[in-house]
Amino acid sequence: MRSPLARRRELRRHSTDAESTLGFHLRDRRLAGFKFRRQYPCGPFILDFFCAEARLAIELDGGQHYENAGLAYDARRSRFLADRGVTVIRFANDLMFREREGVLAAIARALGVPSP
Repeated sequence: MRSPLARRRELRRHSTDAESTLGFHLRDRRLAGFKFRRQYPCGPFILDFFCAEARLAIELDGGQHYENAGLAYDARRSRFLADRGVTVIRFANDLMFREREGVLAAIARALGVPSP
């Protein structure tokens, strides 16, 4: 069985195109000076992106998240995170390409800052 660190490294190495694109806009404090971490562990879960300062998790979801099993898993995960004071916002992978500026504006709103 892989260690949690090895799993996170694997997820970073094999990011989806949507994760890579969003990561570009979030790295180096590019979005309003907030620091985001990729593939961040939180309990038994690994968050796509996490901003500790804002207690904000950003998840980019592929098609499997919209099937019954995926919806149930995501609901359980969101409850776990909410119980720990973490807000989760989710975007479909394809939205990152169709509405990139809208996704970034929604993240900025969740951070409480003006849109980029």
